[in-house]
Amino acid sequence: MAMNFGFKLCPSSALNLDKIDTSLYDKLVEMEPDARICMACGSCSATCTASQFSGMSVRKVLLDIQRGKEKEAAAMLRNCMLCGKCTMVCPRGINTRHLILSLCRIYDNKEEQK
Repeated sequence: MAMNFGFKLCPSSALNLDKIDTSLYDKLVEMEPDARICMACGSCSATCTASQFSGMSVRKVLLDIQRGKEKEAAAMLRNCMLCGKCTMVCPRGINTRHLILSLCRIYDNKEEQK
């Protein structure tokens, strides 16, 4: 008889950073060099109107793209209202709104190529 302890094992969420595809992030940095200076402080997420309802976070989008999680980043971008609050509070002065628009252009171009 198998014992049930109320939990089950989940697959590992570890990422092998040597095997991820960073081409999307490289395209973004080519278009928006400011993407490299983001320190992932979370100020953008804290002021985002959409984040409390949808989990939108520029910080998470950038980290997902750096980690090769393009589908997660694309899903999060759809929740952005492009209000620009994140741009006003960024301590590094990154135009996050422009960065999001550039990412959307990259995703649109990817879909057109399919």
